[in-house]
Amino acid sequence: MGGNSTKATSGINGALTRTQVEHKLGDSVKQFYDDTIKSARDKARPDLIKVLTYKSAAAVEWLQDVFNLDLTLVSRLGGHSHPRTHRGHDAKFPGMAITYALMQRFEELAESEPERVQLIKKAKVTGINKDGNTVTGVTYKFNNEDITVEGPVVLATGGYAADFTEDSLLKKWRPDVYDLASTNGQHATGDGHKMLMKIGANDIDMDKVQVHPTGLIDPKDPGSKWKFLAAEALRGEGGLLLNKKGDRFVDELQHRDWVSEKMFDEKKKSLWPIRLVLNSKASNVLDFHTRHYSGRGLMKKMTGKELAKEIGCSPDHLSQTFDKYNNIAEGKEKCPYGKKFFHNFPFNIDDTFHVALMEPVLHFTMGGIEINDKAQVLNNQGKPFDGLFVCGELAGGVHGANRLGGSSLLGCVVYGRVAGDSASQYLFQKVLTGGVSSAASRLGQISLHIDPSQPGKVSVEWGNGGQGASSSDAPAGQAQSSAAPVLNGSGTEPGQVEKPLDLKDFKVPEKEYTLEEVAKHNKKDDLWVAVKGVVMDLTHWTDEHPGGPQALFSHMGRDASEEFAMLHDDEVIPKYAASIVIGRVKGQEISLEY
Repeated sequence: MGGNSTKATSGINGALTRTQVEHKLGDSVKQFYDDTIKSARDKARPDLIKVLTYKSAAAVEWLQDVFNLDLTLVSRLGGHSHPRTHRGHDAKFPGMAITYALMQRFEELAESEPERVQLIKKAKVTGINKDGNTVTGVTYKFNNEDITVEGPVVLATGGYAADFTEDSLLKKWRPDVYDLASTNGQHATGDGHKMLMKIGANDIDMDKVQVHPTGLIDPKDPGSKWKFLAAEALRGEGGLLLNKKGDRFVDELQHRDWVSEKMFDEKKKSLWPIRLVLNSKASNVLDFHTRHYSGRGLMKKMTGKELAKEIGCSPDHLSQTFDKYNNIAEGKEKCPYGKKFFHNFPFNIDDTFHVALMEPVLHFTMGGIEINDKAQVLNNQGKPFDGLFVCGELAGGVHGANRLGGSSLLGCVVYGRVAGDSASQYLFQKVLTGGVSSAASRLGQISLHIDPSQPGKVSVEWGNGGQGASSSDAPAGQAQSSAAPVLNGSGTEPGQVEKPLDLKDFKVPEKEYTLEEVAKHNKKDDLWVAVKGVVMDLTHWTDEHPGGPQALFSHMGRDASEEFAMLHDDEVIPKYAASIVIGRVKGQEISLEY
């Protein structure tokens, strides 16, 4: 689980959050709405943008309060008039921190309340079932068997910016960017779009594919089709983009499509490669990012003179570039590219720098399935289907022609919550009106207890073999509902969910390997990695990795303990990868804590 959301590196937007208030950041919801409308340009959908922005603070604070996430660092990304992109102080990318907290909670619910929540991995949804305009459920393939489950359907299958398949949506709608590298996981092939269009769902803005300006070029594999993203926070904290001559050429905090276009202009002038340069101040603020990218061999630390030599310009020329930028940042000169916001200056050639090569890459797809402000899917007559909802990158129209940085995680959380509310209300109303679907009828008799003295309070009891659930604080018209299996997990029999391994049962095999032995297994078809004293054989597991195979290839034959600790809790090895642990590192203590 997790998808591309696990890769999100800059943070989640929120306007008028308590964190902003505590930091005395003078933002407003209306300003966030206006910034998003401006970024969306002629494709703006005010109804969808209003939901995204006006529910943003509640989304951020829900993550903080319910999941105990630290989101108390706030930065300004490109296209934002105020700092409003939230991330934490802990050593994790915000996307990983948020999705892992949600996944953990989901697994806990699946284990503690299996009658309400199921999680089925390694299943592939093959079709959406409907009767007229009403969606009745889905069919999925599991262990080579087709299985149908009934009930309201929420789809969150991601975008299509890695759709290099035979019926590629990317090639159909944006052949001009088809040959670019992608930051997406290899799963982002538009499967949800294709299934929904087949039943008459309306697509919208399918040509609106975001090209992100800063994809990290791996010097060892510069032509790779898969690139890691250099977080927009790097430019938000003051990183500069320099061309082959050592000159600036763009406002680094402009909208993503604008910066990408200016980078392509530099290519036409034979002024590539482009380098992203962080001074020591910015590097310290983004210590986690720079260590992570450096650990993957994608970023280097160097002196100013070493940077000038690598660029191929004189130290004097680079110093002049820095001096001019400092004058602009201090208000002594006007920026020729219109930059207005400056952080972590001045730049000085006697400083130390973190430097990486950049190129524009396929990133986010704004186009998708058309929805209304309740996350209902619209058909090709513009009317909502009954019982069908989508959220996340699958939902088109939310960001218009260009998505603001920090709004991908926000779109997932806001519209995920909206879709959940809408689906629950839909099922509840079906029960109340007597049009009980098979999914609802599995619950048996529903009993409502309404207290006239306390308007808005409803307690609900489901006749479920003597097992009841109550929701004394549920608003009128809402109740807890049965959940159909979530098709994103593993199981042993169709409909039967495999319980997660009890961590007490995990045992590391006694066989020992030296790090020299591990280092011999450093190829894609023979791939070992050591982590915290444990040796894993990942050769046949790379496609299972939620971050995609590419994230593992930079650690082939290595001890990746430091990089692992940056992204993961120790328990992910016994929980998700116990089968590939083959032994211990000779001479090392096992330091996994779970």
